[in-house]
Amino acid sequence: MSDKPWQPPKVWTWEKQGGTWGSINRPVAGPTHERTLPVGKHPLQLYSMGTPNGQKVTILLEELLALGETGAEYDAHLIRIGEGDQFSSGFVEVNPNSKIPALMDHSVNPPVRVFESGAILLYLAEKFGHFLPKDHAKRTETLNWLFWLQGSAPYLGGGFGHFWHYAPEKIEYAINRFAMETKRQLDVLDRQLADHRYIAGDEYTIADIAIWPWYGALGLGGMYDAAEFLDVASYQHFQRWVREVNDRPAVQRGRKVNRTWGDASEQLPERHDASDFDALSDK
Repeated sequence: MSDKPWQPPKVWTWEKQGGTWGSINRPVAGPTHERTLPVGKHPLQLYSMGTPNGQKVTILLEELLALGETGAEYDAHLIRIGEGDQFSSGFVEVNPNSKIPALMDHSVNPPVRVFESGAILLYLAEKFGHFLPKDHAKRTETLNWLFWLQGSAPYLGGGFGHFWHYAPEKIEYAINRFAMETKRQLDVLDRQLADHRYIAGDEYTIADIAIWPWYGALGLGGMYDAAEFLDVASYQHFQRWVREVNDRPAVQRGRKVNRTWGDASEQLPERHDASDFDALSDK
């Protein structure tokens, strides 16, 4: 092995990388195999996995059902991203970017596809008229934070989380770079929550639903085993919000959907009816 630092070539060429995701990712789009996606009995068909991005949608759907919106009943089909299900022909038809979650709404004709988690939250909030304020200023503030999350979460997940937890080797510069940005984001949230009960004000909105699965999981100490390293407990206003949102029954249900890891009582790999949760109490 040479002691000289690596220098990038004039033209990059792809070689499979190590680590958790190196064997499945590639620099081109499109399907790798043919597979038709299943379609269940409800108008809303969700294709996802219980990652933070997937939890955003299942939490919102469970919140809508808790309000009595029967049209929000849904089938949640498991997409095993570690096995490359997101590269099937059927999934690529719903999301050409091959990322979960993806939603098909069959309550309209022709059916509507919705991809990107933030877009799905906005679509469902507008469709059912909940968790997005009608007041123009409050709506704008909610969308400010929704788009903040869409731009910030990649630093936590693809940046800090990747180099801290998934990369085949620890790279000091990369971990320090993304730890700094993650802590800056935690400080942004902590300062906002010092003066507001919820992210966008005094009302629980899709901003909370978008942000909580990422940063709330970090606040609870369950993401990347990094809470101590990042001193997450020191952000007191943020921690108050984390606990309050975590206590919502719909949040607790939504976190279990399409989950395939952890305690068995927290795993509901697929959800096709509200009664599916009942079986978890016996585990």
